[in-house]
Amino acid sequence: MALPNPGMTIDPARTALVVTDPQNDFLSPSGVTWGVVGKSVTENKTVENIESLFKAAKETKLPVFVSPHYYYATDHRWHFEGALEALMHQIGMFDRPNALSLEGFEGSGADWLEQYKRYIQDGETIITSPHKVYGPESNDLVLQLRKRGIDKVILAGMSANLCTESHLRELLEQGFEVAVAKDATAAAIVEEGNGYQSAVVNFRFLANAVWTTQEALAAIAATAN
Repeated sequence: MALPNPGMTIDPARTALVVTDPQNDFLSPSGVTWGVVGKSVTENKTVENIESLFKAAKETKLPVFVSPHYYYATDHRWHFEGALEALMHQIGMFDRPNALSLEGFEGSGADWLEQYKRYIQDGETIITSPHKVYGPESNDLVLQLRKRGIDKVILAGMSANLCTESHLRELLEQGFEVAVAKDATAAAIVEEGNGYQSAVVNFRFLANAVWTTQEALAAIAATAN
C-alpha cells in the first residue's frame, strides 16, 4: 500500500525557508566531514540546491531562518556523548572559542559557506541560537517562527539523517507543516550505512511533502504570481 501524499501549499504570510547547518564543515571540501559526506553532497548538488532555495526565498520575500551548529570550549567538557557527538568533538567540528567571541570564525569550519554569506548576512535572515545535538529543542528556532506567525516550513540543509531529520521531527511535533527539499541535503556514507538513503525513507514517512529542489522552487515562484 502506498503512503498518502498530503502535500503542502505555500502561504507567503505563513511560510519560511529553514536551512540547517549551511556551514563549511559539512559543505566545503576543506570541511572536517568532507571525507564521508562529500560523495553525497556532490551527487545531490546539495551546495547548488541550497543556494537556489536561498535565492528564490530572497527574491519572493519569503522569510529565511538558519539554524546553525556551534560547539564552544565549554561543550567539550560534557560527561557523555552519543556516537556522532563524540566524533564531532574529536574532530573539532563547528568549534568556536565561546558564545561571545568570533575570534577565528571567518573561514573556519563553523563559518557559513562563502557563497551563502550574501543571503545569510543581509540583515534580514534570522539566525537562531545554535542547536547543540541535532534538533531545535535546544535553540530558539520554534520561538522565532512562532513570533512571526509562521506555521509552514520548507526545510533544507545538513545533514539529512541527523540535524535535518531531527528538525523535521520536532517541527512536526510542534504543529508545523513541513516540506523537505530532499536534494538540498546530504549525509555521511560510512561502513554502517548510507545516512542519506535512510533519511529519504523517513522524510517520506513523516513530512507533509517531499520535494525536489526544482519542485520547491516552482512552488515558491507560484506565490509571486
